[in-house]
Amino acid sequence: MSEKLKVGILGATGMVGQRFITLLENHPWFEVATVAASPRSAGKTYEEAVGARWKMTTPMPEKVKDLVVMNVNEVEKVASTVDFVFSAVDMTKDEIRAIEEAYAKTETPVVSNNSAHRWTPDVPMVIPEINAEHFEVIASQRARLGTKNGFIAVKPNCSIQSYTPVFSAWKEFEPYEAVVTTYQAISGAGKTFKDWPEMIENVIPYIGGEEEKSEKEPLRIWGKVENGVIVPATSPVITCQCIRVPVPNGHTAAVFVRLRKKASKEQLIEAMESYKGLPQELELPSAPRQFIRYMQEDDRPQVRLDVDYENGMGITVGRLREDTVYDWKFVGLSHNTVRGAAGGAVLCAETLKAKGFITKK
Repeated sequence: MSEKLKVGILGATGMVGQRFITLLENHPWFEVATVAASPRSAGKTYEEAVGARWKMTTPMPEKVKDLVVMNVNEVEKVASTVDFVFSAVDMTKDEIRAIEEAYAKTETPVVSNNSAHRWTPDVPMVIPEINAEHFEVIASQRARLGTKNGFIAVKPNCSIQSYTPVFSAWKEFEPYEAVVTTYQAISGAGKTFKDWPEMIENVIPYIGGEEEKSEKEPLRIWGKVENGVIVPATSPVITCQCIRVPVPNGHTAAVFVRLRKKASKEQLIEAMESYKGLPQELELPSAPRQFIRYMQEDDRPQVRLDVDYENGMGITVGRLREDTVYDWKFVGLSHNTVRGAAGGAVLCAETLKAKGFITKK
């Protein structure tokens, strides 16, 4: 690629914004040209605006330290500096919907980590290995927005990443009912142990809004594009509990599932390990070579050992065994701020570029 696409990060000072910064540091296709945040951060250098709130384990990249933070609300001004933007703004859902559409209407593609547009009928919500074909609905969205190039695309909730890909890999065996409990890292709340000491040695059995997302968003991913909108699937039916646990990164899921078609353990493992999608076929920069890894050990996956599998972009599964009530049960693990947040959005952007939806202005 002769010249990298210029990227803006909306909400660049928050935890997910910081994760975008680290993931894009040496990206072969994209370069961070603009960082934008709230008016209180505008006018400061990125290093000054973040200050002591840098939450990544790696140092802040030198290239962004001296970038002057722009006011995210100055839409035209920010949009004029970039080819597309990643959105990780901290606003109300109504405000997010409005500002993301405002950016799209400047002919700037928006790839969002936020939940505000996940149920807008003509906005694709995509895990690229599973439903990259949903990006085709962008044509209808552009017609609604009156844009030629601008649009909004979103990635789904972080909590579904550790089991939705497994059900997709098992599609031929027809999963139709599942019980899921997720054990979710504190970074999913934008926190570290330093600023959330009450999480140490603690479990909180409530994460606002998370259980509904975990039950419903997979159905939209498995849906179909019909008449310019995405129509969700009706199966498998999922019931979920979401629990906050004292780990920094990594969402673990304990899953029980029923299948309409019988399968052996060997068949199920083979289906997972051989599963691939468009990112693997195109060898996109952020795509894991092997999307789902199965581990034979009785005590895996573990957050400490496995959360960074494939640079945090792969899914790790273990403890697959027959169940006495359901058909099968397993444990899944995914990195919530990489695959589940910023990394998933970067892979969406790479897929959108490969499919011709994102280009230089």
